[in-house]
Amino acid sequence: MQAIIKSVVLLSLISFMVWPGCATGTERSGGRSEKNDDKTLSPYFFVKSDDPAVDQLPLKSTSADVNISGVIADVKVTQIYKNEGKRPIEAIYVFPASTRAAVYGVRMTIGERVIVAKIKKRDDARREYEQARQEGRSASLLEQQRPNVFQMNVANIMPGDIIKVELNYTELLVPEDGMYEFIYPTVVGPRYSNQPAETAAPQDKWVANPYTHQGEVPIYSFDIAVKVAAGLPVRDIYCASHKVNVAYDGLASASIKLDGSESKGGNRDYILKYRLEGEKIETGLLLYKGETENFFLLMMQPPKRVALSQIPGREYIFIVDVSGSMYGFPLEISKKLLGDLIGKLRPTDIFNVILFSGGSSVMSEHSLPATSENIKRALFMIDSQKGGGGTELLPALKRSLSLPRTEGYSRSVIIATDGYVTVETEAFDLIRKHLGDANMFTFGIGSSVNRYLLEGMARAGMGEPFVIASEAEAAAKAEKFRKIVQSPVLTGIKLDLGKFDVYDVEPLSVPDVMADRPVIVFGKWRGKPRGTITLTGTSGNGQYTATINVGAVKPAESNSALKYLWARSRIAVLSDYNVLQSDSRRTEEVTQLGLKYNLLTAYTSFLAVDSEVRNRDGQSTTINQPLPLPEGVSDYAVGRYMGAPSATGIMYKAARPAADASHGGLMARQESGYGAAEKVKEHPQVSIEKVEVSDPSAAEKIEKVAGSRAHELQSCNRGHLHGRMIVKLVIGADGKVKKAVVTSDGIKDKKLRKCITEATRKWRFDTPPPCADMIVKITLAF
Repeated sequence: MQAIIKSVVLLSLISFMVWPGCATGTERSGGRSEKNDDKTLSPYFFVKSDDPAVDQLPLKSTSADVNISGVIADVKVTQIYKNEGKRPIEAIYVFPASTRAAVYGVRMTIGERVIVAKIKKRDDARREYEQARQEGRSASLLEQQRPNVFQMNVANIMPGDIIKVELNYTELLVPEDGMYEFIYPTVVGPRYSNQPAETAAPQDKWVANPYTHQGEVPIYSFDIAVKVAAGLPVRDIYCASHKVNVAYDGLASASIKLDGSESKGGNRDYILKYRLEGEKIETGLLLYKGETENFFLLMMQPPKRVALSQIPGREYIFIVDVSGSMYGFPLEISKKLLGDLIGKLRPTDIFNVILFSGGSSVMSEHSLPATSENIKRALFMIDSQKGGGGTELLPALKRSLSLPRTEGYSRSVIIATDGYVTVETEAFDLIRKHLGDANMFTFGIGSSVNRYLLEGMARAGMGEPFVIASEAEAAAKAEKFRKIVQSPVLTGIKLDLGKFDVYDVEPLSVPDVMADRPVIVFGKWRGKPRGTITLTGTSGNGQYTATINVGAVKPAESNSALKYLWARSRIAVLSDYNVLQSDSRRTEEVTQLGLKYNLLTAYTSFLAVDSEVRNRDGQSTTINQPLPLPEGVSDYAVGRYMGAPSATGIMYKAARPAADASHGGLMARQESGYGAAEKVKEHPQVSIEKVEVSDPSAAEKIEKVAGSRAHELQSCNRGHLHGRMIVKLVIGADGKVKKAVVTSDGIKDKKLRKCITEATRKWRFDTPPPCADMIVKITLAF
């Protein structure tokens, strides 16, 4: 029994004032050091102010109307803002977008007045918006912070105002394995960043956004309605993420409405899937004839995959994200996925495992044969992870690519992560520079993953992306990966456009087709549509050829979205890769594409300004709309509970927070104007540094309870005292605290001591001691 009494469970010395999940320690994003100039970008928990005059939750609803015609989806997103306070406000809302979205229109409605937004250069739009805000005119500004992250600013929302902002975008639906999938992202997950806040670029400041706690339903309502007009009989419509009601409007069309019970379902991606009768794929040629330019879209279905009986041995490098944002549900999915992938390796394969969070650890300095002993070792290494620490993706990628190669083996890198980082373009650049070293396959784990990162990494590494939103999908996605990596569908692809006079074709060359999805080519054409397009390549059955008669296809006005889709494809190619090497010509080309085709880009924004001066003194309070944590993501992603060991096994100590530190993992901030200095409402600070538990078997549950209730102690430190205190708790058989005493007090304040003991006496633990009172010692830091 004495051995049990002496057992000590140490927690990471992590303060609630830092971001322990995605950014643990001062050298990681979110670690708020004693020097303000060392402060890094980080999200924070939302704390509602006591000021009833300011409405801190101005976004009341967000909805989407989706019309799918053939392979093109047209989407109208509507955001409703209302000021229920007594002062004018500016609302800032960060929201996600599809990675394929081409945003081509925005308009703002105030009462009866409708203002259509104009596309402008980003800096010009921001400058005009700030001027309108200061002049007291209502205005809305839509900016792209990432290709899948947008920011809406709405200025001078007067008390009682209802302002409606609508944005329109279009995207291409690419079928895979005969299945069409429409995805509407609903929430931006918290991002890890190690950028200093002082020097962060304007397009990165959105990372410092407020979030509500895990399990809390979204503050604003959510709705989505989809109409499908497939052109061919449609079947097997289902929504994998939300409860919906499906009504068929004939054989080839259907209406899908969100069930009323899902009005707070804006914390996970909306995923709709359907098939066409007979597993048919909408392939062929689409033409659009414009006033000055003509556009085409070619979709050609590759042959069916052929299973190869003799597949040579392959090398697999598995990179697993075990950072704080993966704590709980996402990490459990990763464990199941990796267990399936690694557990079914063939004896002829070799493999390695890298775990990463704030640091990284590797199973072996060289890849090992897939023996039962090595597989068990790898699975034990992964299963022992709990999730904690920062998300240092780039060092892990570099480490995987620097591992020594084994002659005669084709290497594939497989990374499992939620993608909650801000280094997307750096990752693309790194992978492109090592393109000949390995193919890159990504598994996005979670309900609202960073698809821009996951799809971009796979695209740069000539691989395929997968997203696993639930544990039930893990086995099927693992099997799909095995089929893809072992036998590509079509290689050595060549496209002969014959007499069809085309130019500005994207992509310039067609990469190997890894999955069962069509070959897609965009471009422009001149003259009359004529000739034959021929696709050739090598499949599992040998040479493959497919042709399309261009002359038999008529241009259609209904294909007008092709101009947006072509421009978006071109912009993606210019923007995704090699961005670390500044190229003013590329920047200018993207800018001109945005201006010419009325598209939102990294360098163009939509601006709508009301002509009427409504706020005479121009003064307003800026509100950052809080976001819900994505479903399944824990508070570790932002910083509530105490930290867990990093991938390297090291427990990091957090520094004492600066003046703008969070309140028990919570923070109250207000900003005035774009890029303005933070105005912080100070709160008393307390954090748990260490917990010692007499019964190791109960340690984890004890730590969670203490971590979840520690915020209750904040109000005790009204005098802003500094120091440490050790509180001893005696837990009885019913889980209640029988006794709470301060055994060591470096502060010497009787009121604080009494308040702490009274608060902790009210705690209740789910795990009662098995045979005797349990002793718990908690070290508090003020």
